Amino acid sequence: MPAHKDAFSPPQSLLILGGTSGIALATARRLIARRARTVRLAGRPSPELEEAAGQLRALGADARTVAFDALDPEAHESALGKVFAEGAVDLVLLAFGVLGDQATDERDPVAAAHVARTNYTGAVSAGLVCARALQDQGHGSLVMLSSASGERARRADFIYGSSKAGLDTFAQGLGDALHGTGVHVMVVRPAALRRPGAPARDRGLPTTTPEAVATAIELGLRRRSETVWVPGTLRPLMSALRHLPRALYRRLPIG
Repeated sequence: MPAHKDAFSPPQSLLILGGTSGIALATARRLIARRARTVRLAGRPSPELEEAAGQLRALGADARTVAFDALDPEAHESALGKVFAEGAVDLVLLAFGVLGDQATDERDPVAAAHVARTNYTGAVSAGLVCARALQDQGHGSLVMLSSASGERARRADFIYGSSKAGLDTFAQGLGDALHGTGVHVMVVRPAALRRPGAPARDRGLPTTTPEAVATAIELGLRRRSETVWVPGTLRPLMSALRHLPRALYRRLPIG
């Protein structure tokens, strides 16, 4: 895998954890249009993962799939280590996660735990493996997709939101631990994706698209940002909501 050691330049080699993620693939397409040439899509083997790799190859990238399961942390070091063994990686994008179904998950602790294990435990394991590999090579960026939902619990999605809150705190701490090592850690907090038939929990708050998040990620990499909100208007809004008294917060029409 080709390496580019000037971390301020557009990345040439990408490792995407969660290779069928719409945000991740939009980011890959955008970076391929710049200078990225090597992409590894990590995820559970599936026709969708292979199709995603094929689409990126059609854009001119050397795109291949890597078997990876967020729920199998004991295999993370082996699976991801093979990618880094091919050559240095300029950008790792941790984009896997599950939304779950709040109404169902509240009645099914096993399902709720699945959301937490995927979004938090799996991310902690994979994040640490990749962080150490990036540190060993002396450069690179680790971008972790958090969520605006992690800023404050909402009745409509507190199981998902709590898992993202844990991931967000972990990513911030990891960024502090790696400060000065040549490894750049960036936390991305997007709004809910805009889509037809959006559930009630998405009403009253800004929404976004995979392409908008991809644009923000590229800009954040260029600026060496540590935290990116998408859209940017979320930053002051969520800051205000975070400090709102609970009695008043419960009355807001945001789910």
